[in-house]
Amino acid sequence: MSPTIGDNIAQRRRQTGQTQEQLAEAAQVSVETIRKLEQNERTTARMATLNRIARALRVPTSTLIGNAAESAARREPDHDQVALLEVRRALTPARGLRGVVVGGPAVEPPTLDGVRARIRAIDRVYHADDYAATLAGLPALLAEARSAVDVTSGAEQAAAYELLAQAYQVAGTALIQLRTFDLAYRALSLALDAADASGNELVGASAVTTMCWLLLRQGRFAEAEQLAVTTADAIEPRFSRAEPAQFSSWGWLLLRASAAAVRDNRDDDAQTMLDAAAAAAVRIGDRVPEHVISPGPATIGAFCHTTVEMKRVESAVIAGDVGRALALAERVPPSDRPTSNNRNRHRLDVAWAHAQAGQHAEATEVLLDVREHAPAWLRHQRFARDIVGTLAASRRRAMSRELAELADLVGADAN
Repeated sequence: MSPTIGDNIAQRRRQTGQTQEQLAEAAQVSVETIRKLEQNERTTARMATLNRIARALRVPTSTLIGNAAESAARREPDHDQVALLEVRRALTPARGLRGVVVGGPAVEPPTLDGVRARIRAIDRVYHADDYAATLAGLPALLAEARSAVDVTSGAEQAAAYELLAQAYQVAGTALIQLRTFDLAYRALSLALDAADASGNELVGASAVTTMCWLLLRQGRFAEAEQLAVTTADAIEPRFSRAEPAQFSSWGWLLLRASAAAVRDNRDDDAQTMLDAAAAAAVRIGDRVPEHVISPGPATIGAFCHTTVEMKRVESAVIAGDVGRALALAERVPPSDRPTSNNRNRHRLDVAWAHAQAGQHAEATEVLLDVREHAPAWLRHQRFARDIVGTLAASRRRAMSRELAELADLVGADAN
């Protein structure tokens, strides 16, 4: 990890011989601000604050901006101004006349195997909920994937475009998780362009699945459903002889369409789509290796029977049918194939159903279990905030220590 903003401030301050108090006075900011930045209790600040500190240190502001990715992972206020700077540079480079791009990183010509390995590495870090490391690694990944396209030709270049599409998809997925929707849309649009250039429709369909997730997060339900259904129709597999990757891509698109339909108050249509997705999962079975199933990186989530049954629970939750949600949750088969994000989301659905049924102890227990295994992921979930807020509002006695800690983690109103 490169130095943080606070590391750079502290280094420059010591070089100039100033104390924290002297720098704070010169910059007209509080000593507490300087202290928290230098100790990395905060890893970003408002741009106006950074400008004042830079002027007091007599350096350009850009020299202070190091690796601020941790601030996005922590959901710190104002993180978007600088924490995502390097990712923004990678996705929206400064362009001029005749295609000139300014400020792009110089990279050694990579091998396709090297790019593939880096995609897997970033994907694993993302699923370990280390969002700071994910953001820090994305710019180099995207630069190498683009370089691979530039230095290849023919069949190798088609393969390079597939990898470029997957790299952009990983970026888009992480940015959706961090609620940076404008950059996520840019990344996924570039993923679809690269997939088109590769000629691989399944790689493109994988990116569409993530694009549909983005549309769902933005409340664009009709567009998400139409996009998912249209793409599913375009790649619909023949059940007698299709490959597992085709069933997986088609099934995920139906899951996205179902999620859009139930959010648009069409529960019956959602159930029909879930049934079709379940048929695809049965056709794949449980013994096919994961790398054979998915044409994209694991960020999309593993498609299997358990995933479909978890989505049935989610559908019941969105429809407001608490009894059905709890009954379906009891029937979700155990499996280690769904990715952690899907499992965690399912656990939030179960917690919500318990909370709505007045089973507050059970809901809290589920949330504590998610916190134990995925605290960084939980911090970014508005759904978790809503559940904890419901539990806090319905309590009849003083808030328990566990509930207070959950409220602090997710930023819920505990009053």
